[in-house]
Amino acid sequence: MLACPAALHLLLPAPPPPSHQHQHHHVAFPAPPLHASLPCSRRARRRAPRPRHGVARASAAVAEEASSSGPAKFSVRIPVGDREILVETGHIGRQASASVMVTDGETILYCSVCLADTPNDPADFFPLSVHYQERLSAAGRTSGGFFKREGKTKDHEVLVCRLIDRPLRPTMPKGFYYETQILSWVFSYDGIHSPDCLAITAAGIAVALSEIPNKQTIAGVRIGLIDDQFVVNPTTEQMENSELDLMMAGTDSAILMIEGYCDFLTEEKLLEAVEAGQVAIREICKAIDVLVQSCGKKKMVDAISLPPPELYRHVEDISGDELVKALQIKGKIPRRKALSALEDKVISILSEQGYVSKDASSGVTESLADIVEDEDEDEIIVDGEVDEGDVHIKPVSRKPPPQLFAEVDVKLVFKEVSSKYLRRRIVEGGRRSDGRSPWELRPINSQCGLLPRAHGSALFTRGETQSLAVVTLGGYQMAQRIDNLVDTEDSKSFYLQYSFPPSCVGEVGRIGAPSRREIGHGMLAERALEPILPPEEDFPYTIRVESTITESNGSSSMASVCGGCLALQDAGVPIKFPVAGIAMGLVLDTQEFGGDGSPLILSDITGAEDASGDMDLKIAGNESGISAFQMDIKVVGITLPVMEQALFQARDGRQHILNEMSKSSPPPSKALSPYAPLIHVMKVKPNKVNLIIGSGGKTIKSIIEETGVDAIDTGDDGTVKITARDLSSLEKSKTIIANLTMVPKVGEIYRNCEIKSIAPYGAFVEIAPGREGLCHISELSSGWLAKAEDAFKVGDRIDVKLIEINDKGQLRLSSRALLPDADSESNSGSTKEKAPQKDDAIKMTSRRPRRKRQSEPFGAENATIKTLEKSAAAPAGSKGSEVGK
Repeated sequence: MLACPAALHLLLPAPPPPSHQHQHHHVAFPAPPLHASLPCSRRARRRAPRPRHGVARASAAVAEEASSSGPAKFSVRIPVGDREILVETGHIGRQASASVMVTDGETILYCSVCLADTPNDPADFFPLSVHYQERLSAAGRTSGGFFKREGKTKDHEVLVCRLIDRPLRPTMPKGFYYETQILSWVFSYDGIHSPDCLAITAAGIAVALSEIPNKQTIAGVRIGLIDDQFVVNPTTEQMENSELDLMMAGTDSAILMIEGYCDFLTEEKLLEAVEAGQVAIREICKAIDVLVQSCGKKKMVDAISLPPPELYRHVEDISGDELVKALQIKGKIPRRKALSALEDKVISILSEQGYVSKDASSGVTESLADIVEDEDEDEIIVDGEVDEGDVHIKPVSRKPPPQLFAEVDVKLVFKEVSSKYLRRRIVEGGRRSDGRSPWELRPINSQCGLLPRAHGSALFTRGETQSLAVVTLGGYQMAQRIDNLVDTEDSKSFYLQYSFPPSCVGEVGRIGAPSRREIGHGMLAERALEPILPPEEDFPYTIRVESTITESNGSSSMASVCGGCLALQDAGVPIKFPVAGIAMGLVLDTQEFGGDGSPLILSDITGAEDASGDMDLKIAGNESGISAFQMDIKVVGITLPVMEQALFQARDGRQHILNEMSKSSPPPSKALSPYAPLIHVMKVKPNKVNLIIGSGGKTIKSIIEETGVDAIDTGDDGTVKITARDLSSLEKSKTIIANLTMVPKVGEIYRNCEIKSIAPYGAFVEIAPGREGLCHISELSSGWLAKAEDAFKVGDRIDVKLIEINDKGQLRLSSRALLPDADSESNSGSTKEKAPQKDDAIKMTSRRPRRKRQSEPFGAENATIKTLEKSAAAPAGSKGSEVGK
């Protein structure tokens, strides 16, 4: 048995009696070398199906033994943070290439990996698909829709799929073309331990156990910052107080992926968090490697098929000089067309016409003795000439046959050679395709107020990347509802939607539902902007930002951050301060291209530098801190020093972009659009809310119909939010609701009140909608009345004074107390006009922030709602009309 690290505890109980269904086994065998590659014919490789059970002999024996007494089960406990996760394999999903069950608390996640029987045609990307689903039954729920089963993938699940895919892809070897599918389901969720970080680790374990010849084992963790302490895989309750939400994945020696958001932490603090996560990932990877030695399958290294090595040299011979010229073209479209034409030329020569290498010998001269056979040994020469009877053949050059290669191989090699030449140009010449230095940014231009009817709009252009951002303000009914495992009533009052049409890159393509890339980029920009928004109690609007990419050549998500920030200001949203985003690239091995070997960091990368480089690091924030970040790696990990250099260079870039954004022409208006709805927030006593709603919602519907407001939303805590299109309807609804929920006081006077009914003993008078009191016959007039009908009828209007409230809450009114000939004692009473008790408008929030907000003072331009209300008398066409209290 293998000696395990101290942090690893293998659960290997003694075999149960034969009557039990399961047995635990622990078998060790040496792991095969991961980088060994045996070249084979591509045609032969396609004909031969892959072995269905690529398990080592020792493991195969175990599987055969287990078939008669139950499936073999391997399990291991791995310390993660302040607790352990349980990993089990071998007893579920045995027909998959590998499958695991990972348990954290009572959260259980199942992950399987399967490979196709035959390889796909070669391509420049690994054929990997990832699917993650949170089963509602995991939390004891079912779908609220008509169909009681899970439907299309939710945005949150798409984001987790991307978290799984991005760190796995760099570890896959080139030349392995078997389609691979990773399926991950949440089968149990306890509401405490999040399944998304478990999903990364589970996928890494399943791939390591499978036949896929991956280069290294990966694992993933979440890092939170709570009370200035880093916490590995914090609980959902702990995350409510965390200033950081960092998801990261890597190997035992390097970082592959980071993504998350924070409350403007410094670069130094973020690096500390990444370092804490790397320590945790290293321990998990070591434990996984021990498990792989016990029950992992033999890797399919013999299935790796790479293009012939000499093809790289041939492509360089044909295209080298022209490739250098094409890469110097500054425009993206002209450069793409030049490279495409050059690629067609290379393909034609190497796959159709045939190619003779330049360094091949011009011919092979063979000796005369090897070619000519003379019948006679003696040579007869007359006058220096050969006798007519002799045969003499002059030596000739024998040309080598032209070489032909598969078109797909030529395409793959041409792409690699193009990337190599681009990297060499940057390292050797110090200049990129558009002539910039490594740390130089492209020209920036921004305009606001382009769309007159939109509540806010901005066009942000950086080089050949452009985003048109539009902001729409609305009431609670515009909030985005979220249906997750534990909460069906959760909603977001701020969301950003990103779209990437094919026209932005000059192509023709399909338009349909948002792609995974669009969902991921939109969420990154949303998380970058969310911390700068005012609390909803200060700005009670639902905010929607749309970013349409009208032109793209790298870092369109960061352009969405910049454009979205300007559009928010143009819509009059009192943001705390502006933010900007930038994308950083990397050329890791510079020594290969004549450099000194130190990594070369590139600021504001283009699309070609993203595709050919080793890193895509997106950082958003202001001059002093970071609000959102995302990093993708195309090599097997980078180190902390490289990330540190990239973060600080990105900070310099953000400062430059923010300075350019401040020069926007025209600038953002920073005032509420006249086309935006007006919102008034007021507070009533919670027990009065039912009076506003009425039986079956009759009262609130009648108020909306009578006043013409858009919506009235009520909360159980007494919060009432009125959304209207004009000030007059807003004021009408405010008055009605105030009267409905008022608390009458003895001595108050109510003018022009309607008599609703008359009884022999008096009249019932409505002092406010739904509130009536009795004006006794003795209080109706200064004189004596035999019957109330003698002086009044239903529908008459009179002024009354509240003179008593009995124990049952019934109101006693008097009209006589207000008549000129009333007793002086009655007239000496309070003459206070109708002033129903109304709670002042308050600041309430229905948006649950994703993280703790900092209470930062707003600037002069960030007026509060109360301040804006003071300008309610402004003309309706002006941008300074009322927002609400």
